Amino acid sequence: MTSTLDRPVKQPTFQGVSSRRKLTNNVATVLVTLSVLVALVPLLWVLYSVITKGISALMSPTWFTNSQGGMTAFAPGGGVYHALIGTLLQGAVCSVISIPIGVMVAVYLVEYGGGTRMGKLTTFMVDILTGVPSIVAALFIYALWVATLGFERSGFAVSLALVLLMIPVIVRATEEMLRIVPMDLREASYALGVPKWKTIVRIVIPTALSGIVTGVMLALARVMGETAPLLILVGYAQAMNFDMFGGFMGSLPGMMYDQISAGAGANPVPTDRLWGAALTLILLIAILNVAARLVAKIFSPKKV
Repeated sequence: MTSTLDRPVKQPTFQGVSSRRKLTNNVATVLVTLSVLVALVPLLWVLYSVITKGISALMSPTWFTNSQGGMTAFAPGGGVYHALIGTLLQGAVCSVISIPIGVMVAVYLVEYGGGTRMGKLTTFMVDILTGVPSIVAALFIYALWVATLGFERSGFAVSLALVLLMIPVIVRATEEMLRIVPMDLREASYALGVPKWKTIVRIVIPTALSGIVTGVMLALARVMGETAPLLILVGYAQAMNFDMFGGFMGSLPGMMYDQISAGAGANPVPTDRLWGAALTLILLIAILNVAARLVAKIFSPKKV
């Protein structure tokens, strides 16, 4: 006898479907496809413009090894080394603070705080922070860190402002990824006597790791391009500065703003530096995204 499991599964067809529903399906498919194409056009246009106008600066042998220290606005030469290192330092400090806090808040909201008063209050505060403009976050850190506590303007103050912008994005992305982890995995772990905290650490978070990493990289990409905290909390330096707690510090957004002030658009030298800094920032974010995807692929649970 042939068992039910051995019988071929029939593929769904459009037989018996009315012509109106077929037309609606085709129209919806066309509209969705056109929407994707419309969204891709400006994205590809921006990428093409930045690459074609900024590639000449990146081809310079000193672009990634020299700073702009001692360079005048219209003198060719120098590089982006100081701005690249400054952006990486500020982003690294911001990530070290934001990622643990954001992930733990999301774990609390999904695993512990659902429906509680504290959970509702936390969700409300996250929603508020999500819509806070970067200049408001910078002014808050200036009022607290500089004006009230008496610390000087520095790269660390910039990182604190970026933390306020990065945490809500991480919380929202991580929360959504944790919610799509099947409840059966949690229940199977509980049935084996595994404590809840270990279930979260060893099963829930690794299962959602790929999506969590993607959310973290989206949040990092957002904050690395912010300019308002740089203008308010630290000045732009053309020379290298590794001190996160004192002195002006270079950054890629700050370098772009500085080249605009130096006459970008009217003079080819600052114009090339402007587009070169923009392309460097795009490449940096792309490299970080690729690296994050590789890390998530390595540490994600393997399929059996």
